[in-house]
Formats: sequence, C-alpha cells, structure tokens
Amino acid sequence: MSSTSVINSLLSSSSANVNSAIDLSNILASASGSSTPGIDVTAAVNAALYADRATERVWQSDQATLTSQMSAVSSIETATQALQNDMESLNSLAGPFAARTVSSSNSNVVTGSAAAGTTSGVHTVVVNSLATYGSWYSDLASSATATLPTSSMTITSASGATATFALGNGNAGDNLNDLATAINANTSLGVTASVMTDSTGSRLAIVSNSLGTANDFNITSPNYTGTSWTSSEMPTGSTLGANTITLSNAAGANLSITSTSGETYAQFATQINNAVSSYNATATANGTATLNVNATAGSTSSGTNLNIASTDGSAFTINQPAFGFTQANAATDATLTVDGVPVDSASNTVTGAIPGVTLSLVGTSVGTPVTLTVAPDATQISGAINQFVTDYNSAINLVNQQFAVTSGTDSSGNPTASQGALGSDPTFANLQATLEQALNYVYTPSSGTTTVSSLRDLGITVGNDGTLSVDNGTLDTALATNPTDVQNFFEGSALNGFANNLYTALNGFTSPGNGAFQVDLQSMQSQCNDYTSQINDFEANYIAGQQAILTAEFSTAEQALQTLPEQMQQLNAELGFNNNPLGG
Repeated sequence: MSSTSVINSLLSSSSANVNSAIDLSNILASASGSSTPGIDVTAAVNAALYADRATERVWQSDQATLTSQMSAVSSIETATQALQNDMESLNSLAGPFAARTVSSSNSNVVTGSAAAGTTSGVHTVVVNSLATYGSWYSDLASSATATLPTSSMTITSASGATATFALGNGNAGDNLNDLATAINANTSLGVTASVMTDSTGSRLAIVSNSLGTANDFNITSPNYTGTSWTSSEMPTGSTLGANTITLSNAAGANLSITSTSGETYAQFATQINNAVSSYNATATANGTATLNVNATAGSTSSGTNLNIASTDGSAFTINQPAFGFTQANAATDATLTVDGVPVDSASNTVTGAIPGVTLSLVGTSVGTPVTLTVAPDATQISGAINQFVTDYNSAINLVNQQFAVTSGTDSSGNPTASQGALGSDPTFANLQATLEQALNYVYTPSSGTTTVSSLRDLGITVGNDGTLSVDNGTLDTALATNPTDVQNFFEGSALNGFANNLYTALNGFTSPGNGAFQVDLQSMQSQCNDYTSQINDFEANYIAGQQAILTAEFSTAEQALQTLPEQMQQLNAELGFNNNPLGG
C-alpha cells in the first residue's frame, strides 16, 4: 500500500469523527508491516525472491538426492571390493591356504617357521651342540684405569686378520679402558671389547661379533728372551685364569706349564718350580738339556706379580700364548642331524636343512630326537574364511537396505512408502541377485570324492535376511580332518573354485574402468555438475537482475516512509488537530 493510499484511508476514516486523534503509528504499521516506521529492505527483497527461486529449489533437491545416491554407491563399492579382495586372497597360491605352521615336540630345543607353500610333513631333529661366540677375558687389574705393565698382545681372527696392541709404553692411557677403545677401533678383527668391573677389580672381556667357528679368534703375547721376566701385576687377593706358558732355552730344553683357574701367583710359582725340578730330573737321567730357572711371587702396595729368573745366568725364552688372558669359550658351529642327515651351521638359525623351513636352535637334545610337524595354518585359513563371511554380510546388508520399504505419512496425513536411495537403480538389484546366486556354488572334483562341496559343508549357512553365519566348530573340524578338501572347494583344481567364481561375478561391478559402480558414479556426478551449472546460470542471469530491481523499489518505498511523519504533521496542522501523536 502506498503512502498516499494510507493517508487517503486515514482521511476517510477521520471524516466520521473529526474530534478523534489519528494514530500515526497504526498508519506506519500498515505501511511498513511493523510497529515502527521503516522497511527491512533485505528481508523484503529475499521474501520476494523466494518465489522466484522455486525452480532452483527443485534442482537443489534433485542434486541432494544425487549426492545421497553417490554416497550409497561409494559405500557399496567399498564393501564389494573388500569381498572381492577376500576372494582374491583365498584363490592365491600365496594366500591363506599356502600358510604353514611348524610345531615342535620340544620347543626348549628347537622351533621353526615355514615359508608359504612349504610341503607339509613330519621331520626329526637332534641338536648335538649350539653355535657359540668366541670369548676371552683378562686377569684382574686393580681398576679400569690402572696403568698396565709394559707388554703387548696380539689378536688373530680365524679369517686371518691380526692386530698387535702395545701396553705400558708410557703413552696416555695404557689401561683397560683405552685398550678396549683401541681394540674396538679395529673393525677387521670382528670382535668387541668391554671392561667389566666388580668388587674385586676390573677385567677386559673380548667377544666375537658373530657365532660360529669361522668367527673365532685367538690372543697371544710375544715371546720373551732374557735372564729375568716379570709378569703384569694382579690386584692383591685376585687369582689367575687357566693360562699356559712355555719355557725353553738355546740348549733345547722345552717345558709347558698351565696354571689352574683360581691359583695365585705364589701357587703358580710353586707349580713352575716343581715342574722344572721334575723336568730336570728326567733330563739329567736321559742326558738331555736341563732348564735352569726359578719362579717367585712378588708383591707391591697395589698387587702381586710373577718373576722367572735364570739360575745360571744363561738366557731362556718364555712363550706366553695369551698369558694374562683366559679363553672362556671357543667359537663353534652348531651341529645337528635332520632326518638322520648331519648338518653343520655357523648360526643357531638354520635354513636349508628342510626346504622352506627355518629352524631356531634353543638347546641340545643329544640322543633324543625332536619331532617337527609342518602343516597348513588352520588358524590363518579359518580367519580368512570368517573375514569373507563378515565382508559378504557387510555388502549384502548395504544392498538390502536399498530395497527396504519405509512407511510414513505426507503433509496431508496420507500414508506413504519409500525405499533406499538406490531402490530404483537396476544395478543394485542385479548385484543383490549376483551375491545370492554365488552362494549356490557346488564343487565337484574331476576325479574321486570330496567332503566339502558347498558352503554348508564348512558350517556356513544363509539366514532369512540373506546374511551368512559360521559354525566354527564345523569349520575347525573340516580344517583339521580334510584341509585339502577345504582348499579345493575355494581354489578348485586350477584356481577355478568358489573364490574365483565369486571374484569373477563381481568384476562387472568393481572394474575401475567400466564397472557398474563407476558408470553409475560418473553419471550421477555429471548430473550434479549440470545442476550446479543451471543454478549458477539462473542466479547470474535472472536472480541477480531481479534482486537489483527489487532492492531499488523497496529502497524508494523506504525513503517515502521516512518522510511520512513530517507530512502527517503538516496535515494535522492544516486540519486543526491539536493532539499530535508524534509529539510535534
């Protein structure tokens, strides 16, 4: 209604009662739709454009339906692809049916693992000895940082690598810590040195980096020739390891003496002197050269040592292989027999003795065979079959949802019925039939008989809703008693069994190039894009122009309403009304 019409209406009503006051707020409310002057231009324009957008809202509704359908297709595609992946795995030469377990009658001696496809069978293993590391340790020193006496040692590996380390020559270090550092810096020896310290003192431990005879090593010290030799110092109260020295002279005398582990230097000196005395008595009786030396144990404030001196002034030679070091273990190979065949291994992990099987040696069983059984991995096979059932149910449930009828009422209260987003799409009726028909597969061997010709023989049954359930007791029994029949059902005679049948049936839906899922999705996306273009064109070519026109018209009306109070004051004055509702 224009401002003139409002005024005319007011004048018409006032002629009947000129003494009554005009309520200008009512006039403004009639003109503007509110109790206060003015028009909300934006709201008015939007209200006017709502009717113009009726067609656009239909497009948007159709686009939302397509989006919902695309989401449903994607969900079904993902579930169907998972099911097809299950079939691919169950039909693979490297799949669950190829998995093997190795069980041991004595896992404290030997365990094993088998590669996929390893021939099943029973084997006997006798472990005579385990592969060991080579290791040596030094006699005690008072501490890891105590200066060592002047000497040297040579480490020689079984492969021929050798290195000599000088000690006590006045260089910085010359202690067990620095000797360990020097040894570890020589990577060609294949050993690792470390210092072990306890309440009695410190030792140097040297261990081969790898097991087996080929990784063994030896420690020797150089020969000494002269008239007096003194050993390295040992902390007071400490004892020797099992060390051997050889005494000889230019006349041909030659005597080897081995200390007993736990001896002191004083005890070893007595042992040497007794051995020399006995040797000389025999040599004199035989007319051969005697050995004229005497051993004594000495002591200092920090420890004890051994001194060997000539008793007649003639020089002698002391050959001291590893003197000051004790061999704790010689590196050895593992020895075993597998099905009666002797096997030597540099490692306690043995491959090649049984094709496809890796043995892990844990202990020995001399004379007592251990039984290893290689068999199909029933747990892995059962898991794969149960996964197939789970994924089949996910796919069929999603498909069934598209055809489920939902009851309701329309805006008038009339009853309605609707299906899922894809209920009218023939692709999914076809998929539903394909999934259901695949369950009817029957395996018939080309020769002989089988205990597994259908899913039911595996304890897999179909419910009223089309989903599968598994009786794992029946499945486990089939796997335990007839594993080959179970495999043949899924794989057939040439990878052409149930798994291949279902996999191939689903290809028409899942193919990435021209499968039904992709064709549907591409069509729906194209329609969505068309609607987007239509909506954008409609907004740009029609709605934008209408919005400009309406905005201008409502803005003009708003301006007119803003001048109405002033016009009403003038009119009141001309009519002679004293009661001014606007306070003028």
